[in-house]
Amino acid sequence: MQDNLAAQSEAQRRTIRFILGVAISVFLAAYFNWDLAFVAPVFTAKFLLDKPTLNSETVYELVIALIVTMLLGMMLTGGIVQYPIILMILVGLMMLWGYYLFTDPKWNLFATILLIGVLLLPFMAITNAGISFVLAKGLSFSGVVAITVFALVHIFIPEKDRDFKGYAKPQMSDQQRWHAAFRAMILAFPVVCFFFVFQVTSALLTMIFIAILSLQITGEKSIKLSAFLVISNAIGGVLATVMFSLLTVVPNLIFYTLVTCYMAAVMSNKIYTIPAKAPVYATAFSTFLVLVGNTVSSSGGDIDSNTWIRILQLIMVGLYMIAASFYLETRDWKFLRNQHA
Repeated sequence: MQDNLAAQSEAQRRTIRFILGVAISVFLAAYFNWDLAFVAPVFTAKFLLDKPTLNSETVYELVIALIVTMLLGMMLTGGIVQYPIILMILVGLMMLWGYYLFTDPKWNLFATILLIGVLLLPFMAITNAGISFVLAKGLSFSGVVAITVFALVHIFIPEKDRDFKGYAKPQMSDQQRWHAAFRAMILAFPVVCFFFVFQVTSALLTMIFIAILSLQITGEKSIKLSAFLVISNAIGGVLATVMFSLLTVVPNLIFYTLVTCYMAAVMSNKIYTIPAKAPVYATAFSTFLVLVGNTVSSSGGDIDSNTWIRILQLIMVGLYMIAASFYLETRDWKFLRNQHA
């Protein structure tokens, strides 16, 4: 009985912390609207879900990620974009490294930021080398805002057990991690090359979604996992559509923040009280934040048309994931068999 009460109390504490953190981050991103501001709430939500305690390791991980992002932005302004083959080789190698790190709980956040930076900055630098450094600063500032909000809500609403016992060890061996990373590359890199060659700027989010989600469907039963991602993203798309409909009636920052708080309350309650389905709700809420934040910050008032463009992009991601997963599962390649040996 006492254990149940303690678990409920802990879930309530984490839910309140999550709602408050997301609310502050959403308000700051919408009010100041710096470059890539919509990423800050996504980072904040991920930090709060993945890192239940505030510790120096999390801050250290983020600082390293921001430094690497800024260095990447400066490197791209130096003219490397004039050599597309070399650029794509470097992008592929950094993606592979990011996928490998992603499977380690200690470096998961670093890998996420690295993948976003590696995909976004070179892509934008091809048409305008100078903008890559501007976006690198925007992405880094979003990370700073996210970690600051993360720290503040943990200070005011701390965990009951604040002792940090270190990150869990990776659940896979090094060989299995590299196999998973290569398999993710098989899924994502052709799409990345297509987007880079044809400069499909209107569907940039599609490329980033596919690249980041590819690692999640590299294990067994990847078709079922792809369906899970489709369902999760569909829920996020429905929530985003509801939000857009409300914003067309009441286009107000405070109202936008309050509705997001309500969404955060509903989703975080599900995440913390139904652990078995937590990945579905976490992915759905991340999708919701990306769709709403990106559209609100860049729509210029034309929210309705941008809504359906981004929902269509989400559908494209789901279809590609299912098709690519089916293709991989029906191949009898030795490389794919060795992954699970």
